[in-house]
Amino acid sequence: MGARVNSLNLSRNDYKALPTTLCKGCGHNSISNQIIAVAYELSLNQHDVIKLSGIGCSSKSPAYFLGRSHGFNALHGRMPAIATGATTVNRNLIAVGVSGDGDTGSIGLGQFKHMVRRNVPVVYIVENNGVYGLTKGQFSATADMGQQLKYAGVNELPPIDICLEALAADASFVARSFAGDAKQVRELLKAAISHKGTAVLDIISPCVTFNNHHTSTKSYDYGKEHQEVLQDLTYIPEYDPILIEEQEPGQVQTVELHDGSHLMLRKLDPEKHDPTDKLAAFRRLEEARLDGQFITGLIYVDEERPTLAETSHLIETPLVHLAEDKLRPPREALEKINNRLACCD
Repeated sequence: MGARVNSLNLSRNDYKALPTTLCKGCGHNSISNQIIAVAYELSLNQHDVIKLSGIGCSSKSPAYFLGRSHGFNALHGRMPAIATGATTVNRNLIAVGVSGDGDTGSIGLGQFKHMVRRNVPVVYIVENNGVYGLTKGQFSATADMGQQLKYAGVNELPPIDICLEALAADASFVARSFAGDAKQVRELLKAAISHKGTAVLDIISPCVTFNNHHTSTKSYDYGKEHQEVLQDLTYIPEYDPILIEEQEPGQVQTVELHDGSHLMLRKLDPEKHDPTDKLAAFRRLEEARLDGQFITGLIYVDEERPTLAETSHLIETPLVHLAEDKLRPPREALEKINNRLACCD
């Protein structure tokens, strides 16, 4: 019996790409697996998808899913500019951007905010672990105040909340999930792909290697007893990915991490939270912060807000498909514009 196929006659394996090189047990791999599952279930044409990323462990992820899609690995924090350009010249593309908490919350925060306020049509996934895992574990902007890391000491600064930043920039879709909640991640990804503007999906994705203090809300800790320094190398033990039970709306679930620390997740109750109420979204995020919790689910959505293509009055035909005589005005047209401007000086 052959593998099951979707409406494009493709199997789930057809949506895979290169083998992952991330640490075993990394939550980023689980997120990649859910992107593969969703693309298969929705029968996405991979040639219609562009994968975008910046720099960091999270930004390596696009190499591990949708191997037949186009991709662009940008500079650190500069992925929003590439997403803006790509979706402007080809409004038919399905843009899937994968970033990290450092790539988005630190060096890329300015680009992130402007992308959100322009409502660029992109599924913007933040794989959030609180550290720069690719450069030996410095604190990122989302690291907990008081968090202690092996090489970075103690973090004295309050964390940036990606969802709050997105709301403040007038995001039209804001959600949060946990990498170990496969069902919720899948459903939020489906909603994000169907959304016409910027869909920000902040996914807590614990780092098994560097975010290892027992009080961290985004951590695993492998301790000194697991490290054998023979050379200038890092020993990374193998972990099984953390998976959680299906969570009822409104329920608080305590997740035990590999080092024995705990993370509290509260799933939003749709009967008690209106995701179209922006003030309610701000209030729920702040209440969760004060309670030491992460709320998960769809936090806010505005389906009426125009996208960048609409506010820019772009024509329906993607610019990339226009002939040169349509894209490049003749010399006479430019001279007419210049003369009109000269008259106004």
